[in-house]
Amino acid sequence: MLGERRAGERRSTCAPEDPVTTTDHRTRLAHVPARRTVGATLRGYVALTKPRIIETLLVTTVPTMFLAAGGLPPAWLVLATLFGGILAAGGANTLNCYLDRDIDQVMHRTRNRPLATGAVSPRGALVFGLVLSVASVLWLGLVVNWLSAALAAGAIAFYVLVYTMVLKRRTPQNIVWGGAAGCMQVLIGWAAVTGSLGWAPFVLFLVIFLWTPPHYWPLSMRFEDDYAAAGVPMLPVVASDVSVARRVVAYSWGMVGASLLLVPVAPTGPVYAASALVLGAVFLVEAHRLLARARAGVVGSRLNPMRLFHFSITYVSLLFVAVAVDPFVRF
Repeated sequence: MLGERRAGERRSTCAPEDPVTTTDHRTRLAHVPARRTVGATLRGYVALTKPRIIETLLVTTVPTMFLAAGGLPPAWLVLATLFGGILAAGGANTLNCYLDRDIDQVMHRTRNRPLATGAVSPRGALVFGLVLSVASVLWLGLVVNWLSAALAAGAIAFYVLVYTMVLKRRTPQNIVWGGAAGCMQVLIGWAAVTGSLGWAPFVLFLVIFLWTPPHYWPLSMRFEDDYAAAGVPMLPVVASDVSVARRVVAYSWGMVGASLLLVPVAPTGPVYAASALVLGAVFLVEAHRLLARARAGVVGSRLNPMRLFHFSITYVSLLFVAVAVDPFVRF
């Protein structure tokens, strides 16, 4: 049963309750709309695009373009592709916020988002998200190429229609399949340079696909009570810490294996190979440590799933730095 507590396995992760704004399972108190100054409204629209998520997506795009070009691609192409990627990710994230505005009001982690506070109106968010999405496809198609535009359109549709509207609230495997939308940036970057696709970008796609669960499940473990209160069946809500940690370990091994598969497929040189080995080894150590703590019955802050979450960001950033540097350092 969703949100069912198991003795000794669940942690209270919510902030102390505020009698004015806190909601429970029975009653949701209406948020008083924030006063809409021009500056606050602009900041609200920017926040809807989830800039920090966009940073993570785009950090994979430029290195992929370097690998596809075997060196430096034209600067205008990189900038044009990045701009299109920002529009696409921003549009998808905004539409995600629009569709999730009800649960964002319930969750402590998201209750300060613009739609939850009233800084932006639902209609304004919907129009903004649609405009960004359409603009991204047109920009990429007219300025870069239509293959990259089609891939961007597919990523937006998958994230909004499949993940947000279907998977997120219905299955604990939501983040596994929903993460496919975030993998599309590597295909877009490769297609922007070559006008085609090949095995190398699909290997990078697989790396990000397998990276997403061990990146996001630790965050879900930290905010498990939030997801339970909102009725979202993230894996840590419906499974024990040990079960979640085992899957984190399994996906981590698959991710490291996929990262090493790029060496013969791309092919890449020693810089990337060494980086993938070292970074992968550290990731696996952290994943196994999380499993060991869960098996030992550690709960609360001592379980520390956020340690792996934070390192996962470092891992993907440094791995793709190695992808970018590798074409310039061949022995």
